[in-house]
Amino acid sequence: MRADQDIRRDLERQLEWEPSIDPSEIGVSVKDGVATLSGFVHSFPEKVDAERAAKRVVGVVGLANDIEVRPRDQRTDGEIAHAAVETLKEHTSIPQGKVRPVVKNGIVTLEGQVEWQFQREAALAAVRGLRGVKYVTDQIALKPTARPSPSDIKTKIEEALKRSAQVDARKVTVAMTDGTVTLKGSVRSYWEREEAETAAWAAPGVARVDNRIQVAVPAYEYDYE
Repeated sequence: MRADQDIRRDLERQLEWEPSIDPSEIGVSVKDGVATLSGFVHSFPEKVDAERAAKRVVGVVGLANDIEVRPRDQRTDGEIAHAAVETLKEHTSIPQGKVRPVVKNGIVTLEGQVEWQFQREAALAAVRGLRGVKYVTDQIALKPTARPSPSDIKTKIEEALKRSAQVDARKVTVAMTDGTVTLKGSVRSYWEREEAETAAWAAPGVARVDNRIQVAVPAYEYDYE
């Protein structure tokens, strides 16, 4: 297991490396491999990018993103809601009329129902970047119409994991029951864990992914002087 101070050092450098992030107002702490991000940024996408950057660091086994969003451009909830409705209409990958935004105190809650995970992710991405948005909550239900057999879904996910350059498929097992995919095993980074989940969501007929993959840090450390 990597030392907390080494993980913190690498995490701070990773944040500095990300061009979309101003790390000057972001605090980093690490305890037992669990990283906590604090401070503030000026947009919700910056908060998301900071979280993604942290997950790329070897040794991070858990993450708490406590960064506060303080938008430079203050907008009313009505203005944000109107902008959200319009941007959802513009995206061809989001089914028309299937997703509804509800806004309170700058926090956008997306409600509704779609068939695919990529449609849900597209809706979330569409409103994240809107001016004045502090946070986005996902309450979109996933109701697949495809009904392939569980064994067929399991096979497709296993094949996708084998094709992935980011995931060691030999260390991940897949089980499928009633539309829920359960992933187990171990990977070397938080980022690899999420890549495995992304591969599972891409299979037809998946309504839920239960990601039980553990992050097992390699028994070596990186030395940067």
